[in-house]
Amino acid sequence: MAVFGNLADRLQETFKKLTGKGKLSEADVNNAMREVRLALLEADVSYKVVKDFVAKVKERAVGSEVLESLSPGQQVVKIVNEELIELMGSTQAKIAVSSKPPTVVMMVGLQGTGKTTSVAKIANILKKQGRRPLLAAGDIYRPAAIKQLEVLGEQLDIPVFALGDKVSPVEIAARALEHAQKNGNDYLLIDTAGRLHIDETLMQELRDVKAKVEPHEILLVVDAMAGQDAINVAETFNKELSIDGLVLTKMDGDTRGGAALSAKAVTGKPIKFVGMGEKMDAMEPFHPDRMAGRILGMGDVLSLIEKAQANMDVAKAKAMEDKLRKAEWTFDDFLDQMDQMRKMGDMKELLAMMPGGIGKQLKDVQVDPKDMARIEAIVKSMTAEERGNPSIINSSRKQRIAKGSGTQVQHVNRLLKQFEQMKQLMKKFSASGMTNMGKKGKKGRGSMPNFPGFPF
Repeated sequence: MAVFGNLADRLQETFKKLTGKGKLSEADVNNAMREVRLALLEADVSYKVVKDFVAKVKERAVGSEVLESLSPGQQVVKIVNEELIELMGSTQAKIAVSSKPPTVVMMVGLQGTGKTTSVAKIANILKKQGRRPLLAAGDIYRPAAIKQLEVLGEQLDIPVFALGDKVSPVEIAARALEHAQKNGNDYLLIDTAGRLHIDETLMQELRDVKAKVEPHEILLVVDAMAGQDAINVAETFNKELSIDGLVLTKMDGDTRGGAALSAKAVTGKPIKFVGMGEKMDAMEPFHPDRMAGRILGMGDVLSLIEKAQANMDVAKAKAMEDKLRKAEWTFDDFLDQMDQMRKMGDMKELLAMMPGGIGKQLKDVQVDPKDMARIEAIVKSMTAEERGNPSIINSSRKQRIAKGSGTQVQHVNRLLKQFEQMKQLMKKFSASGMTNMGKKGKKGRGSMPNFPGFPF
């Protein structure tokens, strides 16, 4: 499920009508803004936020510099993009860094929002940046919360400070801070207790923890799928604790996106991280400009490149690019690319990041793990010679491959046909320079690896 899927489709369809016209009238802009307004309201964006947003865009869009320009439709889209970025916070809001380590980050939120998992995911991001985070298990009420954090810490090779469920959260936080200071941890992330709803007992405990350790940053974890309820929760937590930022979880399950679009405007607090899935690396710093690009179908090449650089072997990527240019891509290469793509995350989200309408064209691709397993079984049932030169696979070979993979001949035929089609498509992408986009980044970081384009 794509983030902002429904909203993105509606807005892109609306602006497609505008950009298709050579000239725009004020009536054209008004009609488009009516569609934008409805799309945002259906996406569960706050009414006041929608009203202000549409008014700002309309005011800028009906000016003579837009209506009399050579491409007025594109100018309107540019304005909407700029206003979306402004709405979501203008620039990336980074996590605090204390001049005197450790930086103390207190994580708060209601039960069921993914708070404990988010604590570990953010620590993992910090670790990849060369930091030495320590996790503190301060949720002594939820069954197995402490054990969950310890398991996640072991999985990520990040230390966890725990004193069991008989010591008060305030004492745990204080002693965790002492431990971090003694052991050279430059970040302390404190997992706190949640409730099913906000009550005074919860808030008093959180205020006590805050007073004891004086965190440099308080991050509120909210469920993006809760829509405006999430924003109401954020307002209350902010009033009681004066939070510094938001972490939106389950963004991959919310096609509306109202919480992400309303949060900054309503609470005045920036979104700092977004959870895009269940895996430990499925947490991203929030970039307003990149998210606006995804919503308007412009892609998010920078995030795509970062994912590729973090998860793929640059040398392998370069070798793959050379093979594609020479049309020498084999099923062995395909298996290798499948493995590397799995490491990058959800295929739907990766497609949504691709620019130039590519993701839009492939948005209906069905990525079923069972299909992937079947394809892998078919390829592994081929001989080394067949994987290197699929053209030799005749009728008898197909029957043998189907039998060996527990599939049918028609599945083998379909894979061979689609593999050849995807081979040609990837060759075209490579020739157009798609694979070199990463070279624009920092020196020495390498080019962006090719995408295999799963044949489903």
